[in-house]
Amino acid sequence: MPSVMRIDHIAVVVPDIDDARGFYERLLGLTVADVEQVDEQEVVVAFMPTGDSEIELLEPLNDTSGVARFMEKRGPGIHHICLAVDDIDGMLARLKEAGAQLINEEAVIGAGGRRVAFVHPKASNGVLIELVEEQMPQIQPRISSETVEPERSSPADSVKQTASRFTRESRALAAGVRAFVQALRQPALPRSGGYSNQFYFDQQLHMQSGGITLKAEGEQLILFE
Repeated sequence: MPSVMRIDHIAVVVPDIDDARGFYERLLGLTVADVEQVDEQEVVVAFMPTGDSEIELLEPLNDTSGVARFMEKRGPGIHHICLAVDDIDGMLARLKEAGAQLINEEAVIGAGGRRVAFVHPKASNGVLIELVEEQMPQIQPRISSETVEPERSSPADSVKQTASRFTRESRALAAGVRAFVQALRQPALPRSGGYSNQFYFDQQLHMQSGGITLKAEGEQLILFE
């Protein structure tokens, strides 16, 4: 089912875009990103981005265009609200089936080359609604079309890796135990030299190898991983 994605822009009719844009740029801090002439609609348009939407200024090209007649009757001001839809053809078909009055029964090319259509104000409580088809960004694949299969380890490789890690850790543990025993056998060092048995134990027993740390606290040998 076709659906509305967001408000694409709000259009404001002005007699002169160059004069009108000053208010939005100098006082509101907006920036005119694009100015374009749309011959089919007989207008010049200027777009000012505001987040994920825009304000559109409309200036009639002549006195006989629809925008010129609108301004003559109502003066400058809001002209229409534009809604971005994911499927403009589906949305128009849905509106026609419901009996809604349309200005464009089929989509036409509007500003920026996008497909647009207008819903008559009689169908929407006096508000002129423009529909524009949302342009989805083209996402480029990060890899080539050839599928690259990740390398998988066989069960035999997993067993080998586990055995290798067990061997490294066993050797580290054995080395730590030997260091611990040797430290216990060492005679006490004189304190006059500025060292103590605790310093010697710290030097001998604080070691790390293969991901295992051995540390002596009192008579206990503590294993860290």
